[in-house]
Amino acid sequence: MVEHYSVLHKEALEYSKLIEGKIFVDATVGSGGHSYLILKQNPNLKLIGLDKDDYALKVAKERLKEFEDRITLVKSSFKDLDKVLQSLQIEEINGILFDFGVSAFQLKLERGFSFQREEFLDMRMDTTQKLTAYDVVNYYREQDLYNIIKTYGEEKFASKIAKSIAEYRKKKKIETTKELADIVYKCYPLNLRHGKTYPATRTFQAIRIEVNNELKDIKEGLEKAINLLAKKRNNNGNLLPLLRR
Repeated sequence: MVEHYSVLHKEALEYSKLIEGKIFVDATVGSGGHSYLILKQNPNLKLIGLDKDDYALKVAKERLKEFEDRITLVKSSFKDLDKVLQSLQIEEINGILFDFGVSAFQLKLERGFSFQREEFLDMRMDTTQKLTAYDVVNYYREQDLYNIIKTYGEEKFASKIAKSIAEYRKKKKIETTKELADIVYKCYPLNLRHGKTYPATRTFQAIRIEVNNELKDIKEGLEKAINLLAKKRNNNGNLLPLLRR
């Protein structure tokens, strides 16, 4: 199994100390790194871990097996947090953690997330869904590709990249990460091809976000999380501020 180091784990642990209650949700459980540390630090806490990735859930289950009586792992997007909790007969939660984006271990799997190896253009976090990066790159209109690359990737050469993709696929379908990376690379001026960030980075990010509906899911997931968090009240029954400095 692929090893993964949890980023900002000290910050996650620090904030988990503030939890007053028993139910915590790791909305992007991944390989279980954050969950492991939080469960170890908080012996009375029960944790619900969500992820769309079957492989991630398999890794997390193995990593968290010493806490098996305190964890529930569910294959689900965090946008469906309310439905998951309802199925578990849980009305409110006491804390939640989101770790957005692609995981390091996903980049190492043959899923087409990385331009550093030649792989099929997949980019699905949930491998059971139909839409792949291959579909986006080969069948989206040029204007739609431009909008995605410009908006989700903040790519200044988005117009040229979208046009180059549209021209290339007239001759043959773009099937691999290397093919796409090479197309993007050639869209960059010579003096910008060897900077700190590889030319294809923003385009790959943009297409991954589109494939996995990431930004829409984040918006919906955060809104639901706020509504499901238990409200702390003072002795008079009035709500207390949740923000801490």
